[in-house]
Amino acid sequence: MPVVLVANPKGGAGKSTLATNIAGYYARQGHAVMLGDTDRQQSSRLWLGLRPAQAVPIRGWTTDGDGALLKPPPGTTHAVLDSPAGLHGKRLKELLALADRVIVPLQPSLFDIYAARDFLDRLSERIAGTKTRVGLVGMRVDGRTLAAQRLREFEAQLSVPVVAELRDTQLYVQLAARGLTLFDIAPGRVERDLAQWAPLTAWLD
Repeated sequence: MPVVLVANPKGGAGKSTLATNIAGYYARQGHAVMLGDTDRQQSSRLWLGLRPAQAVPIRGWTTDGDGALLKPPPGTTHAVLDSPAGLHGKRLKELLALADRVIVPLQPSLFDIYAARDFLDRLSERIAGTKTRVGLVGMRVDGRTLAAQRLREFEAQLSVPVVAELRDTQLYVQLAARGLTLFDIAPGRVERDLAQWAPLTAWLD
């Protein structure tokens, strides 16, 4: 079963936005997808509670009170794991043991870049000798800004591939408030955003 872990030690990096939309992509492809939330804030679980009955189904993964994963629902074919800020140590090790792919969302700010550098170093140590793949996704990127330029300069120094860059738009916020993803609405309405997602979905497949 493919398992995608969305992780970044910094809060507000866009983990839940990525996790919910990846789950939405898999569900739209016809997979039996499970969205697991290992963050005590339970943002992804809240989002699942908002999801309309007519949307393609996405199931949750049962956890205990501390966010530890117990077991996926029967018949699950694909899993997406949303993770907490400050992920490190034993919990990071446990989640990496499950993951086939790790996606690190990264916003174009100095603080996010420095936090990501340390986290990527720890990831590289943890996955050495495994088949786990790691990719970066730029979040809320406005290519016209100096911040975006600095983000790309930082990315160019890394051995980790930049899988996609997603624009700064309120669309994700509006969809999340309704329990929806880009993949739940007519493609013609989100053509620009789906084009930005194309390299990421190719990498996931």
